[in-house]
Amino acid sequence: MSRKRKKKNNHHRRKLRHGDKLILSIAILMAVFGAMMIFDASMYVANQIFFDKYYFLVRHLQWLVIGVGIATLIYFWDYHKLLKLSAPALVITIVLLLLVLLFGEEINGSKRWFDLGGLGTIQPAEFAKIAVILYLSSWLSKQKYNYKSITSAYRDGFGKHLMSFAAIVGSIALLILLEPDLGTTMIICITSFLMFLVSGEDRIHTVGTVFSAFFLGIPLSAVAAVIEPYRLERIKTYFTLLLKGEVADPRGSGYQIQQILIGIGSGGFFGKGFGQSRQRFGYLVENTAFTDSTFAILLEELGFLGGSILVFAWILFFLKGFKIAQNAPDKEGRLLAMGIVIWLTIQAFLNMGANVGLIPLTGIPLPFFTYGGSSTLVTLVGIAILLNISRFTKNNGNKG
Repeated sequence: MSRKRKKKNNHHRRKLRHGDKLILSIAILMAVFGAMMIFDASMYVANQIFFDKYYFLVRHLQWLVIGVGIATLIYFWDYHKLLKLSAPALVITIVLLLLVLLFGEEINGSKRWFDLGGLGTIQPAEFAKIAVILYLSSWLSKQKYNYKSITSAYRDGFGKHLMSFAAIVGSIALLILLEPDLGTTMIICITSFLMFLVSGEDRIHTVGTVFSAFFLGIPLSAVAAVIEPYRLERIKTYFTLLLKGEVADPRGSGYQIQQILIGIGSGGFFGKGFGQSRQRFGYLVENTAFTDSTFAILLEELGFLGGSILVFAWILFFLKGFKIAQNAPDKEGRLLAMGIVIWLTIQAFLNMGANVGLIPLTGIPLPFFTYGGSSTLVTLVGIAILLNISRFTKNNGNKG
C-alpha cells in the first residue's frame, strides 16, 4: 500500500472515532442540572408575571432542543469544512451587529437583541464569539511567525500580523461595545488575545504579544470600563468591598452584590437545600436570579460544597479540552479547540468570580446555567465543535 493511500486510510479511521466521552458527559450533566437551576431560580418571577412557573423553563428547553439539533449536525460535519465558512460567518456577524444597533429591541438602554416573538430574543453578540474563534483559527493557522531579529519582528509581527489581528478583533469589539455590552467584549478580546499568543512557536512572538497586551490592551480596557458611569460605580463598589470589607451604597450601586453575599452567606457549607433560596423571590435585581446570578442561587441552596463541585467540573473541562487541542491533527484544529476551551472556561470563571465578589459584576452569562437562547445555542455549538475535533485526534481516550 502506498504511503499516500495509507495516510488517507488512517485519516478516515480517525474520522470514525467517537467524540471525547468525558467532555460529552460534563456537557450533558451541566445542561441537565443547569435547566433545573434555571427553573428553580425563575419560577417565582415566571409565576408573578406570566402566572406560569414553567414559563422560562419551557423556553429554555426549546432552545436546548434547537441547540442539540444543530450541535448534532456539526458533530458529524468535518470541522475543516466548517472553517471554510469562517469568513462568510464573520461578515454575516458584522452585518447583524450593525443591524441590531439600528433596528434592535432596546432594553434598559441597550440595543443587543432581535425579538423573535414566541421564542424570545436572539443576541448577535453571542454568535460573534464563535464566529471570531472560527475566523481566527483559520487566519492564524496561515500566518508564519519566524522572526530572525527584533527588526523583522517589529516590521512583520507588529506592523503586519498584530495590526491585522487588531483590526479584525477591534471591529467586532467596537460594535459590541456600542450596544453597550462590556462583558461580551471582554470575553471576545481575552479569547482572541490568548489565541494569538498560542498561535506562535517563537519566543519573540510570545514576548511581543504580552508586551503589546500590557501597553495597548490594558489602557484601552480601563477606558472602556470607566467610560460609562454605571461601570465606574460597579468598580468603586468592588474596591470598597475588597479594601474595606463592606458594601458601598447598599441601596444603590451596591445593592446587587449585597443581596448576593447575603444569600451565599446564609447557604454556608452545605446550603439550605435545593428549592430553598430566598434571594430568588425578587431580592436580586430584575431577572438576574436566573440569568447573571444563577451561581449565587446555587451557592445559597447547595452551599460551598455544591459550588466547589461545579468549579471542579469546569477545571476538568478545561484540562480535557486542552488535551484535545494538544492532540489535534493540525494547527487550525489546535487553535479552534483552544479558542473554544478558553472562551467557555474564562466565561464560566468570570461569572462565578463576579458572583462571589472576586471581580466586579459584569453581566457575563454562566454557560449552561444562564437563561438565554443565544447563550445556550452558541455554548452547545462550541461543545459540538470541540467534540468534532476530538474525533480526529491521535488519542481521544476512547476505544473505537
